[in-house]
Amino acid sequence: MWSRREFRFDQFRRQMFERGDLKYVILEQLKDKPAHGYELIKALEARLGGFYAPSPGAVYPTLQMLEDMGYVSSVSQDGRKVYSITDAGRAFMNERQPQVDEVFNRMKERWGAEWGPQAHRVMHDLRNDLRDLGRSV
Repeated sequence: MWSRREFRFDQFRRQMFERGDLKYVILEQLKDKPAHGYELIKALEARLGGFYAPSPGAVYPTLQMLEDMGYVSSVSQDGRKVYSITDAGRAFMNERQPQVDEVFNRMKERWGAEWGPQAHRVMHDLRNDLRDLGRSV
């Protein structure tokens, strides 16, 4: 029988990105419009049909690093930092387009291109079922 220690759903999700990939995903998302960290997390989760959402512990340090490098800038709005890609960030993405394409190709291979709301619902139900199973054991 499974215990919570033997099966953890986040172990299944853990290998979504290789080291350093998240910066490309964040910058790509910020090309469309400025966003705060939580919006970035939710946008990526929606893009992947709910099968993966980066943790705040990964997103916020990456945003800080990108800001330190001059690739994003932030302004305070309603108590939140809203991040925008800078011209330097756009140039960085253009220079590294092959790496960016590789990250997104890997995402498609692992999680499919268009899973959408139905897959999100199935994943949510599975997550809840596994949580309930772990509590009953």
